[in-house]
Amino acid sequence: MLERLFNLSSRNTDVRTEIVAGLTTFLAMAYILAVNPGMLSQTGISLQAVFLATAIASGVASILMGLLANYPVALAPGMGVNALFTYTVCFTFGYSWQAALAAVFLSGVVFLIITVTGVRKMIINAIPKDMKLAIGAGIGFFIAFIGFVNAGIIVSNPSTLVGFGSFKDPAVVLALFALVITVILMVKKVNGAVFIGIVVTTIVGIALTGIGVEGIYTALPAAPTGIISFSFDSSAIFACFSGFSELFAQPSWIMVLFSFLFVDFFDTAGTLVAIGNNIGLVNEDGEMDNIEKALLADSIGTVFGAVLGTSTVTSYVESGSGVAAGGKTGLTAVTTGVCFLLAVFFYPLLATITGTVTSAALIIVGVLMAMQLKSINWDDITIAVPAFLTVIVMALSYSISNGIAFGFIAYTIAKLANGEAKDVKPIIYILDFIFVIYFYTL
Repeated sequence: MLERLFNLSSRNTDVRTEIVAGLTTFLAMAYILAVNPGMLSQTGISLQAVFLATAIASGVASILMGLLANYPVALAPGMGVNALFTYTVCFTFGYSWQAALAAVFLSGVVFLIITVTGVRKMIINAIPKDMKLAIGAGIGFFIAFIGFVNAGIIVSNPSTLVGFGSFKDPAVVLALFALVITVILMVKKVNGAVFIGIVVTTIVGIALTGIGVEGIYTALPAAPTGIISFSFDSSAIFACFSGFSELFAQPSWIMVLFSFLFVDFFDTAGTLVAIGNNIGLVNEDGEMDNIEKALLADSIGTVFGAVLGTSTVTSYVESGSGVAAGGKTGLTAVTTGVCFLLAVFFYPLLATITGTVTSAALIIVGVLMAMQLKSINWDDITIAVPAFLTVIVMALSYSISNGIAFGFIAYTIAKLANGEAKDVKPIIYILDFIFVIYFYTL
């Protein structure tokens, strides 16, 4: 049955590998179950309600991605867009969380429309092949940067913007241990190296905390009540429908909707392109196989998530950790989705899978995705400049969308300056115009 559903043999994989990959992706993404409720609850939504919405929406959307598109890509409420929801839409524009959810729901419906009409597919397939590679590599740098920050190895510095953290910090030492273990396993070509690295680091972290080392875990869950919970808060479900009147009462709703659309569209496009390049889903013409079904799953996830009570659900770059563990089919995404659904009951236990534990996985994924740089035509300056700017801006601005936008504009300028206007597809000009408006509104 699994062979028929996911074509395992044709992609040179097996059930065990896919399940391990799915677990690896889940462990790399599990932080969202704590981070998203913590951020959105600042707007007044019940923290428990957001947790329930986050877990269920992530589970259902990931399973849909696996079954519909057969992609090893998991979904969850996006980082960045949840900050947009909280700090811009609610705190800056002054909307209630119900109105913000209404905007998320509306953006999901718009995505569904442009997905079923083929517009989203047309835009993604219009991205030049070299730019697809640059986007994938840029996301690799972005993921690695997230890993270094989560580990505490890279911290903010008022003099130099960023700098090294303290290597006396037990959490930093544990993260470095995780990186060393994972690198050794990868070099030795051990199957499931990334997953094993996460598990080993978690066990070591718990053991160190148990003997009195401070700074790794603030507290360990107490069995059994501190591990399994059957208490659910559903107060945010369907709340989005009560926010439409408030949303449309202010003219700024257009900017709010545009912001949600822009960030989600290009975060998703970047992630799918990067993962697609990694597992060979991009054909010789630079087009992705089955992309329309992947986009459909992503769109449905956003609508469903808004109804449950969470911010925009999007494809996750951390899916690269599962790909690094051998995941090549939708069975990886389905496994991750099932884990998210089970997480509804096991949140206290998942608190032990911290950013410190998964940091090494993200850094290694960054290395693997950065390998795409070798296939870019660096001898062509009209390609080299936009490709480099895509990568560097994505990492330094801490935004996939910003990197893509900057790179696209540079690509068009370089091609026009070199008399190669014919290489720029009409849709790229339209996107450039949208990007300029986007940057102007920042």
